[in-house]
Amino acid sequence: MMLMEQSQVPLVVLPIAQFKDHLRLGTGFGDDGVQDGVLETYLRVALAAVEARTGKVLIERDFAWTLSAWRDLGAQTLPVAPVSTITALVIVDRLSAETVIDAGKYLLDKDTHRPRIVSSGFVLPSVPVAGSVRIEFTAGFGPAWGDLPSDLAHAVMLLAAHYYEHRHEAGTSEGPMPFGVNALLDRYRNVRLFGGRG
Repeated sequence: MMLMEQSQVPLVVLPIAQFKDHLRLGTGFGDDGVQDGVLETYLRVALAAVEARTGKVLIERDFAWTLSAWRDLGAQTLPVAPVSTITALVIVDRLSAETVIDAGKYLLDKDTHRPRIVSSGFVLPSVPVAGSVRIEFTAGFGPAWGDLPSDLAHAVMLLAAHYYEHRHEAGTSEGPMPFGVNALLDRYRNVRLFGGRG
């Protein structure tokens, strides 16, 4: 299994000005934008950390997920949430020839934690021996920062501020999440039951 991000969060979506306010950085100086690159980096790192901890894609973007076999012949749980659309389902044979599957043969079962691609018949298209299947989809709460739930947006700000304030210390990204961030993320974490099946 391999999940590849096909698009990146655009710079214009990141709340650099809000982050400056959160950090209480001074304004009105000739070099106001001098730290924008650093602030962008810490926002992106915090965004990635929150997404990894919750399994949720915060800002909408495109993904391609490649599998060597279906876990269940009738449905396959997708690796992240929320998923808004499945843009393509492609079967790849051992010689790398691709077959795009008709969209009428599957549908998206939207779910807050565990969205699935589901066969519209009895089973999903078969994956050939030594071949693979690629599911292309769009995931995220929305294309703009304002589309995020407020608690997740605040968690990103807190974590980015933590990284910024401890930027000169070695190993700050390895340890536990700072105070308050875990509490904000807890309700979004995906609890796996029955050995993670699904």
